[in-house]
Amino acid sequence: MWEPSQRYPDPAIRVLRPEFEHYRLPLAAVERLATGCRWAEGPVWFGDGRYLLWSDVPNNRIMKWEEETGAVSTFRSPSTFANGNTRDRQGRLITCEHGGRRVTRTEYDGSITVLLDRFEGKRLNSPNDVVVKSDGSIWFTDPPFGIIGHYQGSAAEQELPANIYRIDGATGQATVVAADVNGPNGLAFSPDEKQLYVIESRARPRNILAFDVEADGTRLGARRVLIEAGPGTPDGFRVDVHGNLWCGWGMGDEELDGVRIFSPAGEAIGHIALPERCANLCFGGPARNRLFMASCRSIYSLYVNTQGVSGG
Repeated sequence: MWEPSQRYPDPAIRVLRPEFEHYRLPLAAVERLATGCRWAEGPVWFGDGRYLLWSDVPNNRIMKWEEETGAVSTFRSPSTFANGNTRDRQGRLITCEHGGRRVTRTEYDGSITVLLDRFEGKRLNSPNDVVVKSDGSIWFTDPPFGIIGHYQGSAAEQELPANIYRIDGATGQATVVAADVNGPNGLAFSPDEKQLYVIESRARPRNILAFDVEADGTRLGARRVLIEAGPGTPDGFRVDVHGNLWCGWGMGDEELDGVRIFSPAGEAIGHIALPERCANLCFGGPARNRLFMASCRSIYSLYVNTQGVSGG
């Protein structure tokens, strides 16, 4: 049974390189906010409402935690097996849905707009994770994980390669920006948006790739392996204003479970130990300095001495 640390600094926050000391708050500890999920994913912060949303994928629902009261409730059920979530630059919820095999936008009145469910006449696979660029474009990964069985979606035939897509914010036009990533999963931009980082989750070991973003901001150029995960299993991640990558980590070895933090150069600098593998995370709170971690069955949080980039 997990118990929060009763002492500061929290021993769950591990310094792997001296530069991580700057990002650790000695008087902040890991907190468990909610539990009881089957597979928690896609956390997204709504500062204007002071609440967190996240997907409980196999339970086919989106959950809600309220900062002011700590209340946990169901935000949407069924959710069409929602997975990754983010907000667009107008504050609307953007969701990747395994069941609908689509990317949707929740409007201010609660209605749902389908942004993309087909490409060149063929159905998407099972959109997984999503990020919105400052120009309003929506970038998402589309591996087949949600159509390989009836647990996180519905078994179906794969009609398209596991592409990475861009939806133009003005026209709604979709383009493939990368077609040769082996199991594209989590993705995030560097603070200056000159790099796009993508988890290659079917590589062995898993890789975190770094793509150059072309000058026009709509295409990807050269890529390289930024991080070889070794025994780790990165899934979803976010980037802070200093360019560090905060990556969901774990599975297979309890010592790896939690969040692994990497410098922009790809060096592991810190680790937040959790009792469960962390699948995905986001920054939130009034100052974007509270890390929310979706970890198997539970949601955890930790205040840190940095901020998530806008739109993350």
